[in-house]
Amino acid sequence: MARFVRDVMTPGVASVRPDASLVEAAQLMRAQDVGDVLVARDGVLLGVLTDRDITVRAVADGVDPLTVSARAVCTPDPVCVGPGDEVADAVTLMRRHAVRRLPVVEEGRAVGVVSLGDLAEAQDPGSALADISRAAPDSWPGTAGTGRVRHV
Repeated sequence: MARFVRDVMTPGVASVRPDASLVEAAQLMRAQDVGDVLVARDGVLLGVLTDRDITVRAVADGVDPLTVSARAVCTPDPVCVGPGDEVADAVTLMRRHAVRRLPVVEEGRAVGVVSLGDLAEAQDPGSALADISRAAPDSWPGTAGTGRVRHV
């Protein structure tokens, strides 16, 4: 069983500038087959923006996703872990803060994301959550939808 975050995290990050529109962020999510992007300026993590944030905090309120920035809708100052932190600590933080994803930060720079799905695959590969995390995403007509789901 994996002991450290580096062993279970999804390396690399999808990120947008704070002034990027929600449309730009959503297009990047689609292109990367992920449900979240990090909001960063000059490599410094400012927040996490999820597909749910776009839907619930913006679209549901009728705002124009072409004119609203990622920074305006993201969750600011997210709880983070380091690659050398223990997996058990990541689980504790997810429970305590009721989050499904944690940015992984090393020397002030985001280097990956660890998700509930990543943890499920590492700790119980036969679980329903691990199966769902490994499945290809549903595709919308006209989209590829062939990438592996990396974040739950």
